[in-house]
Amino acid sequence: MSKVSFEELLDAGVHFGHLKRKWNPNMAPYIFMERNGIHIIDLYKTQAKLEEAAAAVKQIAKSGKKILFVATKKQAKDIVANLATSVGMPYVTERWPGGMLTNFATIRKAVRKMSSIDKLVTSEKYSTFSKRERLQIARERAKLEKQLGSIADLNRLPSALFIVDILKEHIAVAEARKLNIPTIAIVDTNSNPNEVDFPIPANDDAAKSIQLILSKLTQAIEEGLTERKLDRDKRAEDDDHDDYEVDEEGRRIYPDEEEDEDGKIIAGKDKGEKLPGRARGSEEGEDRSRRPRKTLAKPSPRKGPPRK
Repeated sequence: MSKVSFEELLDAGVHFGHLKRKWNPNMAPYIFMERNGIHIIDLYKTQAKLEEAAAAVKQIAKSGKKILFVATKKQAKDIVANLATSVGMPYVTERWPGGMLTNFATIRKAVRKMSSIDKLVTSEKYSTFSKRERLQIARERAKLEKQLGSIADLNRLPSALFIVDILKEHIAVAEARKLNIPTIAIVDTNSNPNEVDFPIPANDDAAKSIQLILSKLTQAIEEGLTERKLDRDKRAEDDDHDDYEVDEEGRRIYPDEEEDEDGKIIAGKDKGEKLPGRARGSEEGEDRSRRPRKTLAKPSPRKGPPRK
């Protein structure tokens, strides 16, 4: 991934923070200076944190896991939806459904309900419904699509969350922390960076700032997915090069294998196959002597006066 330059961050307005009276003291290490009552973010710290977050999302994508993008701010909705869709990741741009992570089973039920409505619409039974019932089903389907359509392919909990403005999405941050899900977030000067695992100090209100940071992260995700595909193709190619046959007993027979006088297979040295173990008993067919089974001694009769 190409490293984001200082000029790109400066042109996008990433350095603009909030008013001085709204600042969070935990953001002090990321603040460069204060001018006209507004805090200025240190862009060198932003560069370092962005590289760290990009490496993390690349590794997650390479392992084949999902990253959930969360942004319900008006200026970030379209940006997140477009970029998350381009890399095949789920996203939430409408109201965050409470308990989406901590009560994930219930959310999955709602998603399955949406798919059941789709099946109902294509069935013959749908034609027997009245106009009013069809309208109610269509409205319910549209409502579910608006809230949960973007996470329909999310079959299990995401491996990480990317959040724009952790103050607005505080419920999502709390649920992720409760389930120990890593969080990556754009953190402004009025937020607490200690609440997320990978904070990126930047302006979370400007559309250009959000666009720049998200584009760099999605680029890292694309690289991770590409490397995963190349590794998978390489493994498949290596498997194709292994030329072998399977005998009646299900054993692999390679072309460089031979049989000895007794019909036993001598495996090729380069395949690392172990020679078959020695059969029980000697080759002459002599019976192996067995130890006699130990018999438990019977308990001695009870001595003493009989019980009353």
